[in-house]
Amino acid sequence: MITRIINSKILARITDRKAIILLGPRQVGKSTLMEQLKSSFAQPVIIWNGDEADIRDLLKNPTSTKLKALIGNAKTLIIDEAQRIEDIGLTLKLIVDQLKEVKVIATGSSAFELANKTNESLTGRKWEYQLYPISFEEMVEYHGLLNEKRLLQQRMVFGYYPEIVNYPSEERLRLKQLVDSYLYKDILIWERILKPEKLEKLLQALAFQVGSEVSYHELGQLAGLDNQTVEKYITLLEKAFIIFRLSALNRNLRNELKKSRKIYFYDNGLRNAIINNFNAITLRDDVGALWENFLMSERQKYLAYHDIDVLKYFWRTHTQQEIDYIEEKNGEIDAYEFKWNSKAKVKFSNAFTEAYQPKTKMVIHSENFEEFVMNLD
Repeated sequence: MITRIINSKILARITDRKAIILLGPRQVGKSTLMEQLKSSFAQPVIIWNGDEADIRDLLKNPTSTKLKALIGNAKTLIIDEAQRIEDIGLTLKLIVDQLKEVKVIATGSSAFELANKTNESLTGRKWEYQLYPISFEEMVEYHGLLNEKRLLQQRMVFGYYPEIVNYPSEERLRLKQLVDSYLYKDILIWERILKPEKLEKLLQALAFQVGSEVSYHELGQLAGLDNQTVEKYITLLEKAFIIFRLSALNRNLRNELKKSRKIYFYDNGLRNAIINNFNAITLRDDVGALWENFLMSERQKYLAYHDIDVLKYFWRTHTQQEIDYIEEKNGEIDAYEFKWNSKAKVKFSNAFTEAYQPKTKMVIHSENFEEFVMNLD
């Protein structure tokens, strides 16, 4: 069994009064994680699934009396796919405030629905966590560093969704099914997008531009959308845990790019399924983009799971000087360049070094990347 890093965080909070909110994309393993941890929770445990219509009907117009009757003598309540339930924020608030003997855990696949519905209602009443696709670090813990490094090229193509990791001979079929069945589900349900084919075109355009600066105007031309709609869709895709943005660092130099952004996918496999390219690394011309996306998504997991709070940027000037990735913590700058080939020669910009005085300047390549994406202690 693959142990998720977040397990210990949830168990550490299981005896206090606050609700636990677990967010993450569909099919990332939230329900499986709850099943694995269920025996560690106060018993009895009941599970409600927000995808079931009768559950949604039962929880309409919630009151503490009604909830007490529905929960009965259970000590732990797990609400799966909670974003589907109307007034979920009020439901959770009533349980936390009025049913003090019940620990409530809610999981959801749509940050823009569940988080929006719970932020105001649960102020000071919740612990919130995010579950990502399986991480390199979790797989190393499962079967060792050597085994996982041997699978690196496969992970760069097929990614880390649990179903893909657990069925290594069916990656193509299962990734295509994941994209077709789940990728847009929450966005289409909640935003009532009338032309999903344009959303798909936008995602394809983003997939081809991983690691590059993106222009909303150019993306709009490719997808047949105006700039405002492109920005709206990108925000929705971000809140649905499909992509994330990286902004440009600009403080000191006149020729720095100021409003640029790069966009990455949370999972390489999803990115490759969107453009229907599952060719091996040796047959691809986008290895650099795949490597950068892999490192960025794994770094995202590492920072989140280990509670490391940093500001994240890239840096580029109008004269094409650039740094792939920058982190700032406590006023100190760490700068990273990403190269798949460990023998590639890299020279960090003198202009950047003089302006920002980075504490760290490091090239992350296929022979040393593990210290960048996992805890080596």
